Amino acid sequence: MAERVQQPPAKRLCCRPGYNPACRQGQRAGGVLCGGAGSAPGGSGNGKTHNPESLLDIAARRVAEKWPFQRVEERFERIPEPVQRRIVYWSFPRSEKEICMYSSFNAGGEESGTSGDNNDETQLPFLRGVTLLEGGWVDNVLQVGFHLSGTVTDPATPSSPEMVCSVSVSFDRCKITAVTCTCGNKDIFYCAHVVALSLYRVRKPEQVKLHLPISETLFQMSRDQLQKFVQYLISVHHTEVLPTAQKLADEILSQNSEINQVHGAPDPTAGASVDDENCWHLDEEQVQEQVKLFLSQGGYHGSGKQLNLLFSKVREMLKMRDSNGARMLTLITEQFMADPRLALWRQQGTTMTDKYRQLWDELGALWMCIVLNPHCKPEQKSSWLRQLRRWNSVDVCPWEDGNHGNELPNLTHSLPQELLHKGHTSITNMEGWVGHPLDPIGTLFSTLTESGRAGEEGSNTCLDLSGNASFRADLQRMPVQRLLGDGESYVALAVETALIGLGQQRVMPDGLYAQEKVCRNEEQILAKLQEVELDDSLVKIFRKQAVFLLEAGPYSGLGEIVHRESVPMHTFARYLFTSLLPHDAELAYKIALRAMRLPVLESTASSGDLSRPHHIVSVVPNRYPRWFTLSHIESQQCELASTMLTAAKGDSRRLETVLESIQKNIHSSSHIFKLAQDAFKIATLMDSLPDITLLKVSLELGLQVMRITLSTLNWRRREMVRWLVTCATEVGVYALDSIMQSWFTLFTPTEATSIVATTVMSNSTIVRLHLDCHQQENLASSARTLALQCAMKDPQNCALSALTLCEKDHIAFETAYQIVLDAAATGMSYTQLFTIARYMDHRGYPMRAYKLATLAMAHLNLSYNQDTHPAINDVLWACALSHSLGKNELAAVIPLVVKSVKCATVLSDILRRCTLTTPGMVSALHSRRNSGKLMSLDKAPLRQLLDATIGAYINTTHSRLTHISPRHYSEFIEFLGKARETFMMAHDGHIQFTQFIDNLKQIYKGKKKLMMLVRERFG
Repeated sequence: MAERVQQPPAKRLCCRPGYNPACRQGQRAGGVLCGGAGSAPGGSGNGKTHNPESLLDIAARRVAEKWPFQRVEERFERIPEPVQRRIVYWSFPRSEKEICMYSSFNAGGEESGTSGDNNDETQLPFLRGVTLLEGGWVDNVLQVGFHLSGTVTDPATPSSPEMVCSVSVSFDRCKITAVTCTCGNKDIFYCAHVVALSLYRVRKPEQVKLHLPISETLFQMSRDQLQKFVQYLISVHHTEVLPTAQKLADEILSQNSEINQVHGAPDPTAGASVDDENCWHLDEEQVQEQVKLFLSQGGYHGSGKQLNLLFSKVREMLKMRDSNGARMLTLITEQFMADPRLALWRQQGTTMTDKYRQLWDELGALWMCIVLNPHCKPEQKSSWLRQLRRWNSVDVCPWEDGNHGNELPNLTHSLPQELLHKGHTSITNMEGWVGHPLDPIGTLFSTLTESGRAGEEGSNTCLDLSGNASFRADLQRMPVQRLLGDGESYVALAVETALIGLGQQRVMPDGLYAQEKVCRNEEQILAKLQEVELDDSLVKIFRKQAVFLLEAGPYSGLGEIVHRESVPMHTFARYLFTSLLPHDAELAYKIALRAMRLPVLESTASSGDLSRPHHIVSVVPNRYPRWFTLSHIESQQCELASTMLTAAKGDSRRLETVLESIQKNIHSSSHIFKLAQDAFKIATLMDSLPDITLLKVSLELGLQVMRITLSTLNWRRREMVRWLVTCATEVGVYALDSIMQSWFTLFTPTEATSIVATTVMSNSTIVRLHLDCHQQENLASSARTLALQCAMKDPQNCALSALTLCEKDHIAFETAYQIVLDAAATGMSYTQLFTIARYMDHRGYPMRAYKLATLAMAHLNLSYNQDTHPAINDVLWACALSHSLGKNELAAVIPLVVKSVKCATVLSDILRRCTLTTPGMVSALHSRRNSGKLMSLDKAPLRQLLDATIGAYINTTHSRLTHISPRHYSEFIEFLGKARETFMMAHDGHIQFTQFIDNLKQIYKGKKKLMMLVRERFG
């Protein structure tokens, strides 16, 4: 509240028509206490009534509540002073509830003020005001007519000194109409000082000195008394009022001044005029400023929460039938309409954020509450309608996301006609109750539950500020015996309403936000239902509604046939299932199994068989409308299935039924995998023996996942395969054997060999299953058969795994080796062949390794500049292997090397290695044929390698000189140095290198700087 120090001008002019001066002297006494002379015994305000109220108090209280004081004055020429006093006395608010409402965000005191993030309840203006009052910090309280004033002291704290605030409050017809305070705080709501003064008047009326309006006192004065009064007033406050006093004096002395044309004079203490609107004080400027500030923050710093708190305040006002509710909402809406982001979003063609759209939804819901209020007058409705139309005509006014019109398909026309002829009522649910912008189900549920609470607590219950009871506690306290007829309570009606609304068949709306709103609204209603503790009467309602939903035809989303685009019932059905399961398991499973379907992912059922829809692999393309929330819906379907699996543990018949439903209705491999994992966890809980039936269900689901994802990409595929093997291990040896026998329908060859067979053959699996020798051999045989089949189908990726798996069986190992040889010529890369060759060498088959290495060399091609190629190590290894086997093997490899490798540095490295040791070191271990002599460079096969190396250096040199830059000159000189070392290995190498350098100087004489470096190094 923006608490302005200046007092607002008086609302009306006061005079006494027909006033008789003879009656003035001695008729008006001075001020008396509010509860003093003239007050009835029952009107002391202390809450204790010992005697019946007087007729004067009863009448004065009624007049004070309903009539503006000007109308009282106009109605009666002369009003006795005791009557005036009682009207003035009863005109001040008598309830603290409204004062609390206007000094805190909510009546329960749960939230802090708008301008701070402090959640300490003691900092709420209302509670701080109570503390100030109870601490005795309120003083100098004076009531003059319809005006209350006083001082409130803020005690000193370690961070601030003591502060004395002057507070004044105007009131009319039991409502505070204006407030001022010198504290300077600016907020939407009343400050703590205003609260303290107001509560002082409410709680201690007998201690407040009461005077009639100041105009009444002035009427009693003679001319001399009036002059003395004015002069003393100016003397005391000459600094503040002297300029104003002189201005007024000048105007009064001027015959033609405007002030002399008006009968009477303003009196700020005389109460309201006939034309004044009777409403509680609301600082419109601060409301607008605060909303504008929150909107400018764009959802940061808790602004969305603060706006929702303002909306809650509007709801609170509407609940108390306070006219400021509509007034405050109008101010909020104006600021929303003025938000510059609306024009920006419209210009850019982008949609508003979800949080912002939720605020607009709340805005619309509150206007719905206002225009549907049965207590408002027709002229008010007309005014609001004009206002809403004006806002709606503005270009930037956002459209509601989601169609609720006749574009949506007609449910009845979409259903098979034979069903409609079986007595089912024809209906169209073009807009569902759940997710509707006006939230009829949630509103009705809240209304009924609140009515139940109000009936129990009483309509005049005082505000409880000591704590905040939870919604659950409120519902539990609701009197079931509070019957509305035929055994129904408000809670029962609320629950039945929610079940009817949630079970309604409705078409999925168009647009992302509208679809999200359907999900969100459903979750909100279910959250409210879950707060209700079920008793026998509510269980009967659940049973009745469940049966109705199963048999209700087109009305129900759980009917036998539903429209393909209707909103699924998974979330609702899960709630029904868990609620009904302890009381009627059969009905619970019927509901859950019926709800498992997801027609939008199924092709249209044939007319001859309406019960078995045909499956499709993935989401149906080009369907209308687009289901933006499909992933959420599928996850809810998965949750429903998981709930049933958990509940069905130990019941083989139920588990089989649930498994069939999952396999029929769930199309997402990820969700089926999750269900398989869930079933596995439930089946293998540590505190009980494994449930073999549930384990088999888990395995079946895992097998389905394997089949679905076999031909499609899935980033979790490897995890899925590993998990399936684990699950099959838990089921038993026959399950492992089964998945290996039918591997081609479940796994790729790589998965089958590298994961499945390898895991099955591991020691951990043998120990886990306690296998005997016969069982081990059977599994090993199946694994070897699988490995050979996979190697035949995909030798590139499976050959090595097949060899490893077949090591202990000679025939199988030879078969796998032959498969590798057959595939080497065409289907395998040099990398794969080198890998298998190294494996053979490691396993003690050097000749087989040599054979595979030569096959690999035939596929290799290293150009002159690939001196860092990853295959270089394999080439060096192959040459070393050949060299170790003997001269013949080396002689056979070198032509392959010369043909495949054009990189000079690699060739020179091979050449040096071959000249360092005697060939045939491996053979020498087994025979005496090795002579121990080094191989000559002048004879084959090294002569061929030397010539190839020199030629490679020459070719590489020319290639490098074609595009060389000065920054590479020094590197090039070093390269020539290595080339000279290779040239010198030949008997005429010096001559060849000299001729080579001379040729370079002649050919590349244009590169003067480079050739100069060459001459300096090589002559």
